[in-house]
Amino acid sequence: MATEQLLLRLPEELVRKFRRAIPERQRSAFVRALLEQALKADSDDDADPLYLAALAVEQDDHLTDEMAEWQNATVSDGLDEASAH
Repeated sequence: MATEQLLLRLPEELVRKFRRAIPERQRSAFVRALLEQALKADSDDDADPLYLAALAVEQDDHLTDEMAEWQNATVSDGLDEASAH
């Protein structure tokens, strides 16, 4: 994987804490791991599997029609007319 250098500006106190806590040769990997974790939810490449499954269900016309039939058949199931509204 190709890498690229990035210049960041951070508060001095945060930089001091960062340098004290993370050894010099491990800082890039530390920042990379934090960024990967923080950006994972926003990335299209790493979409949540449950979201992808729900999206696939919504795009399945046959399944959508079947769910609509069930919704129509059960919308007032077990309720009298007055409590259905």
